[in-house]
Amino acid sequence: MSHSKDKERARQRAVVVFAVRSGQITAEEGARRLGISRKTYYEWESRALQAMTEAMENKSPGRPNTQKDEEKQQLQQQIAELQNKLFVAEKTVEVRDMLHAYELQNAKVKKSSGKVVEKKRKQKKKQ
Repeated sequence: MSHSKDKERARQRAVVVFAVRSGQITAEEGARRLGISRKTYYEWESRALQAMTEAMENKSPGRPNTQKDEEKQQLQQQIAELQNKLFVAEKTVEVRDMLHAYELQNAKVKKSSGKVVEKKRKQKKKQ
């Protein structure tokens, strides 16, 4: 059965319920029009009125709350923790690279200053 046929049947049922509730027809006539027993009609009427009452209740604005998926939450927490660990690891590598570059630069300075000292010694010996 198609969705549009289901909707049309629901509309027809609602029209009958409203006609009975407004006193235009009896519950017996409404049940006959719907092809159901009077007992079933009253069950449908009760469900319809309950649904209408719930639909008319004030609801908080925005999207309705969704069920929280515990596994999804755990995975999101693990992702956040791993992202933090990755950030720390990347910064650690950057610091190591900077220290290595500093050590290389420092070694060059010592080496070049050592050469300068050696040249001065040789110059003093020549004098």
